[in-house]
Amino acid sequence: MIIQIMGGSVNITDLDRFLKQLSDIGSTHNVTVQALNAELVSGSRHLMFAVGKAIRSFGSGRNTANNLGMEIMLYASGNLQIGRALGMGVKTGDNRVAVVVAGNNGVDSAISEVNEVLDTVDHAVLEYSKAKQDSLLEFFNITRDELDAVGEGKIPELVLERVALVDVIK
Repeated sequence: MIIQIMGGSVNITDLDRFLKQLSDIGSTHNVTVQALNAELVSGSRHLMFAVGKAIRSFGSGRNTANNLGMEIMLYASGNLQIGRALGMGVKTGDNRVAVVVAGNNGVDSAISEVNEVLDTVDHAVLEYSKAKQDSLLEFFNITRDELDAVGEGKIPELVLERVALVDVIK
């Protein structure tokens, strides 16, 4: 399976319409297109790890969600609660967004169409930055004790740990 992740920004005035646009792109090209809040992404490694785990869960029949996009959200959030996972989604208003496109064919064409839906393309929004720290600590329930033990520089690794633990919870 081919996986591409892109980042950018978009002002969403109608959330349902935006999500339908992405869904239509996915349907047209027979790929999965999943948008996430880039402020809660600790790096492209975070998303690649989550996407890989989601694909493997479908391959082994251990998936929780009915579709790959939601399974990606579950793994990326480090949580099996769909309501909690949806907290990683995009919202009405200004968004820094990470978009995952996964499929066997049609990924490049789908990426081109996603580019047209975004206001700007900026892969830097995917990477960890100090500005994301508080949001990541809160969303992934990273404790002060954990930070004291490993240091603030290891926040991306602590997020990966949360993603890995999803399989243990299953």
